[in-house]
Amino acid sequence: MSFNQDFNDHGAWRKQFALRLKLLGEWLRDQDLLEAGVRERLDQLQSQVKNDKMMVAFVAEFSRGKSELINAVFFAGYGRRIMPASAGRTTMCPTELGYDAEVPPCLRLLPIESRLQPQTLMDWRNAPDKWERVNLDVNDPQQLAKAIQKVAEVRRVTTTEAAKLGFWSEESPEDNPAKGSDGLVEVPKWRHALINMAHPLLKQGLVILDTPGLNAIGAEPELTVSLLPQAQAVVFILAADTGVTKSDLSIWREHLVPTKDAVDSRLAVLNKIDTMWDALSTPEQVQLQIASQRTDSAEILGLDPRQVIAVSAQKGLLAKVSRDEKLLHASNLPALETALGEGLLGRRRQILAHSVSQGVMALRQEIDRLVHTRSRDIVEQIQELEGLRGKNAGVIKQMRLRIEQEQADFDASGAKIQAVRSVHLRLLKDLFTLLDNTHLKKRVSELAHALKQPGIKLGVRRAYTHTFKRLGADLTQAEKLAVDIQSMLEGSFKGLNAEYGFSLQPPSPPQIASYQKDLVLIERSHVQYLGMGNVLRLAQPEFAERLARALMSRLRVVYDTAINEVELWNKSAASQLDAQLRERRRNFSRRIEAVSRIQQAAGGLDERIRELQSQQAHLALTEAKLGELTDQLSEPVPEEVSTELASA
Repeated sequence: MSFNQDFNDHGAWRKQFALRLKLLGEWLRDQDLLEAGVRERLDQLQSQVKNDKMMVAFVAEFSRGKSELINAVFFAGYGRRIMPASAGRTTMCPTELGYDAEVPPCLRLLPIESRLQPQTLMDWRNAPDKWERVNLDVNDPQQLAKAIQKVAEVRRVTTTEAAKLGFWSEESPEDNPAKGSDGLVEVPKWRHALINMAHPLLKQGLVILDTPGLNAIGAEPELTVSLLPQAQAVVFILAADTGVTKSDLSIWREHLVPTKDAVDSRLAVLNKIDTMWDALSTPEQVQLQIASQRTDSAEILGLDPRQVIAVSAQKGLLAKVSRDEKLLHASNLPALETALGEGLLGRRRQILAHSVSQGVMALRQEIDRLVHTRSRDIVEQIQELEGLRGKNAGVIKQMRLRIEQEQADFDASGAKIQAVRSVHLRLLKDLFTLLDNTHLKKRVSELAHALKQPGIKLGVRRAYTHTFKRLGADLTQAEKLAVDIQSMLEGSFKGLNAEYGFSLQPPSPPQIASYQKDLVLIERSHVQYLGMGNVLRLAQPEFAERLARALMSRLRVVYDTAINEVELWNKSAASQLDAQLRERRRNFSRRIEAVSRIQQAAGGLDERIRELQSQQAHLALTEAKLGELTDQLSEPVPEEVSTELASA
């Protein structure tokens, strides 16, 4: 299918890029060019491509065929259902399917009681011993499906316990689960599930998020305000015969309405079109009914009609398992796979390719500076030695004394260079203070306090606005500091270049202002969550506290990313200075060694000049090879390589 093939191609490109990057690293080491700044850039590129993930979230009200759709698109190769998709209850807790090579194939389940603890889901991920673990045999479809069936398990509890867990509210009885004859109600047994398996698509960075229905989504704020907004694509499943119902629209408006620049990341699926295959209607009449539902649904959701795709997941799965091409075509599943592959995945690949291209360019510039420094030093040495032709021993001795004096003066200038570092580090300290965890907690403390107050929180929107206004001001100040540091670096490097003949060039500054967009998205997802459907939930202190922890957890991810970018900028500047200091000291040693050889042997001068000319020619070849290797990192994968790697 097209989505699978597109993801295979994407995985092949990533493997080929990693291989080319490894070869470049080995070549740089052989050429003695693997300086700290270069190594940092290489590691960043490797991590960026290796850890690139694409999360596709499947969201729907109960009984829309969501799990069946996941089975049809991703797991038909097993010849049976893998995700529970029988009539009635299916997925009861948010379930992530992904792949981590460090972890054996398994299903990990976080008990629902963890909601009573203060830790966020991110915290729980770092405590694997708190999860129940079930090993998976990925070669046994029956065992695999049976084990994953556990995500549908429930517990029967009192209404008091259900209220503590977030599944019961006296103020909104219409959302409460039904009481049994014993007075108990059913709640999910698990809070979150992680499935780790070496499925070909999951190995290539796909992460599938299978979500439960509206009640469970609303009861888990971290899912709604963190996981869903960070998904690169959201597939919203509706029933073809009913279109957009009131509860569907409630999910869409409260949790999924995209920003203007993210509309393309949404797909709506009208599932179960086979229920409209009516023997009393002609195929043309059926298609007209389906087309009308697509148009109406697109208008209600604010999407382009091309983003609303009508399918039959059940018939599509059956067609794949039985290899029935006619039924597969009738199910229209290939149209959805094309939209996922060429549309959503295609855009994700473009973003990654652009980001990688920028990283390769920065790496190339880092190495070019080293090569240029060495080349310039060789030219200066050749010119210096050419000037000794026909000179007597006294002149040569005088040159040696001059070089040694230059070396002594350079070594004595360490205080001036250290002063540059000192000013740089002092300004950086102020920048890091604006982004560190302590300052962030202080900024969010007022909002967290407002959320934890008992009762209806009428002023909580104002508290959000105030908090995010202050966070935005902090980022603006951090951006100004970064600009000041960049100006200081430019001035300092210019002075050092003039005084010592360096070729220092400040690296591109961190784009801290770009994180303002992340703040806007986080604020938007929370304010959207404060809709009328959650006012009563927010009155519960435990629920409001979970929302506050979810906010802090997501903000910390944004700020950590900003800090990492600043650290890379700092390391790039510092390592560049270190590299040129090291090259200058080597240069002094080589010049003194060359003069010593000339003093000892009459033919030493010509021999040394030939050596330098040979090194000069080698550096020219090195520069050409560097261009070739870095250009390859930006090339698309040839079709034959793609096929070979995809099957590896």
